Amino acid sequence: MRRMITLFVTAAVAGAGPVQASAAADGGAASAAVTARGAAASCAVTWGSPPKSAPFVSNRPLVDVRTGRHACFDRMVLDIRSDAPATAAGYHVCYVSRFQQDGSGRPLPMSGGAVLEIVVGAPSYDPETFEPTYAGRPGRPLPGVDLDGYRTFRDARYGASYEGTTQLGLGVRARLPFRVFPLGGRVVVDVAHSWSAAR
Repeated sequence: MRRMITLFVTAAVAGAGPVQASAAADGGAASAAVTARGAAASCAVTWGSPPKSAPFVSNRPLVDVRTGRHACFDRMVLDIRSDAPATAAGYHVCYVSRFQQDGSGRPLPMSGGAVLEIVVGAPSYDPETFEPTYAGRPGRPLPGVDLDGYRTFRDARYGASYEGTTQLGLGVRARLPFRVFPLGGRVVVDVAHSWSAAR
């Protein structure tokens, strides 16, 4: 029991700022355990891994894809061109056994222990002029996306722009919980670092 308490204190102090570290040291084992539980609770996820979808009701084009690292998850943001009226872009995101290009069915190799297929209701070209709006190339890494140092993301590749949609592949460390939601003129995909919600 004494060893477990020591581990809680060490973890709490290592992850805390100056005030939290001081409180953990002065408050004893009970205070440290509360601090550790609070940190774990802040990363709790209930997203699960089943497919997530929203209706395809817009044809505004995709203009960029960005990624970011967060304390509890890795994030991919799909930027959709803002036109009036700004209706949310639809999407379908799910784990697949292998990543196959829309239209041709050609397998596209991906790194990682699992692959999320992301299909967003936004073509990679202007639907009126047919001029490209996003420079993705089939089977190639997404332009400008560097995943070095990410805890969950392993690979991000372009699939196709097909029938008014854009298909992307996201290779992740394992089949982990994820969520998808619209945010202004964007579609956001978050993949948790773990099922246990630990940082």
